[in-house]
Amino acid sequence: MSFSPVSPPVNGPVGPLERGLAVLRELTRLAAHEGRTTVRPGDLVRGTGLARSVVDRVVGTLEQLGYVRLDGRDIGLAVRLMELGNAYLAASGLPAALGPFAERLADGLDESVSVAVPDGAGVRFVVQVTRRRTMSLAFRIGDLLPAERCSPGALFAAEWSGADWAAWRARRAEDPLDTAFPAVPPRHRPASGADFEARVKEAARDGWAVDDQLIEPGLVAVSVPVRDASGRVVCAVNVVSHTSRHDVDSLRAAVLGPLGAELPAMEAALAARRPRLGASGASGASGASGASAVSGVTGASGVSGTGDSGAAVGEDPARTAKRELGAGFLQSLARGLAVLRALGGAGPGGAASGGAQGAGQDEVHAAQGAAHPASEARTVEDVARGASGSAGSMGLIGAGRGGGMTLSAVAEATGLARATARRSLLTLVELGYAAADGRAFRPLPRVLELGYAPLAELGFTDVAQPHLRELVRTVHESASLAVLDGGDIRYVARVPTVRIMSVNITIGTRFPAYATSMGRVLLAGLDADARAAHLAGVRPEPLTRHTVTGVAELARVVERTAEEGHALVDQELEEGLRSLAVPVRDARGRVVAALNVATHAGRGTAESVRGELLPALRATAGRIEADLATASAQHALGAGERVGT
Repeated sequence: MSFSPVSPPVNGPVGPLERGLAVLRELTRLAAHEGRTTVRPGDLVRGTGLARSVVDRVVGTLEQLGYVRLDGRDIGLAVRLMELGNAYLAASGLPAALGPFAERLADGLDESVSVAVPDGAGVRFVVQVTRRRTMSLAFRIGDLLPAERCSPGALFAAEWSGADWAAWRARRAEDPLDTAFPAVPPRHRPASGADFEARVKEAARDGWAVDDQLIEPGLVAVSVPVRDASGRVVCAVNVVSHTSRHDVDSLRAAVLGPLGAELPAMEAALAARRPRLGASGASGASGASGASAVSGVTGASGVSGTGDSGAAVGEDPARTAKRELGAGFLQSLARGLAVLRALGGAGPGGAASGGAQGAGQDEVHAAQGAAHPASEARTVEDVARGASGSAGSMGLIGAGRGGGMTLSAVAEATGLARATARRSLLTLVELGYAAADGRAFRPLPRVLELGYAPLAELGFTDVAQPHLRELVRTVHESASLAVLDGGDIRYVARVPTVRIMSVNITIGTRFPAYATSMGRVLLAGLDADARAAHLAGVRPEPLTRHTVTGVAELARVVERTAEEGHALVDQELEEGLRSLAVPVRDARGRVVAALNVATHAGRGTAESVRGELLPALRATAGRIEADLATASAQHALGAGERVGT
């Protein structure tokens, strides 16, 4: 395995899983390097070297799995792809274990704090707590930096072997200007490696490392290593500032003490993670089984259980999808991605959905995996060593050693036969996306290169917007999202329909909550005390002859909205305007926004509108909620409209 961020070539006798991963990497590269939210098939053909027919089948399969979006000929990354990166983050246990410490340090130091892990000859960020300032200093979760251009890299390189150093030098020779690292500005000229080697020696001696504007002018950082019980560096905690606030010496003086004071507790939190070898309770990044990326397409469930013959009990969901979707569906790709996603169940505590939100929960249930032949384990371990140099090399560091899943556990979690699961695992190990430690498999940080960084910066409205567009295409009416803002609703996202006569509303528009369908849905989502307090302060005015103006009657309407799960408002805000709304909930079940469709009152009766539009509204809200749960499973949503805070 190359430690370069440049992916291995995909020409030749490679399988559908490798081709699918190549397409996802190229989509991510174009999004990260060029800021392209969508690409055309020809771009993927040129970037991967695959035939157009192969690209079409891969993209078609990924679209069926929900990992890419198609809009005509345009192809873009879909939020659901974050399930794969969430699987790594959950299995590592790092966001859950260290996220609370990063939050506390960021609050106490008033600086951005991150946690980074080694990934080959680079450094990848897995936890990020930022200070919101005009001069923002933050990397995206999943971003990869050259080891020599950041302070964590010097700490990690202090444990490199001779082979690791040789791989690093080869990578720099191939890419002397760091053009393969979109998270950092490219160099203007090649740099000598002697400075980095000297900084590595200093980091090994001092136990900390600094970044004095290595990434870009004005950015300074200090990092300290977090070690496991054996003394091996698992990750680094990084404090970042700007030269308008600190130079590197003043930053070091300000943060080393607080960092050192937290280190024992951080290392204890890492040590508290218990290894996981079984499948009971294993789940993917959004709380479903590893097979759900397939079963979500066809409605088939991932059936667990393995027999003595090694075949999974029940039917492989990818085979069912293949029958329903035809020859264009690449079941080997679907199976491989289901296996990668299922490895999220390898994390301490099992469920990948806990993430940073579940931090501090140390109740871990270990599960037992069925044994498999030692000869098979040796074969897998040999592949891991061949791909990563040695079991202790930098290629196998960075997953946090949070445990793993046996082959039997993976087969059970995905509903695949053992032989099928094993082929996928061996491919993932060979490509550097998973590691084998004895008979346990775990995902590696490289999984985060599959779209995670560009998707992790999406805000609430970014997540919702594609679903609004699809809803409008389905019902041919305008659709909007709004949040409660005092006594009003405020529009935060909107997709208008194209009609001669349509509803003209823009982002930021405010209306009184009492007279709108979205307002009533949002009021219904408040707890009883908050709802009563809100209604006590309302003085409804008759905006039209239909407006409900009695507070007691309004309270009954809101109560009925809570019971029915939707609100229909017929010409109460404006004559001729009818709207239907449903709630949008976050991963904890709280109503954080309302989704509506607005129509002209002349287009059918109120009940016909309810019957025609409510199923589509609820389905769209469900898809938005699923994406919100995936996007926030391991960290807060990215920049943009904040909801539910």
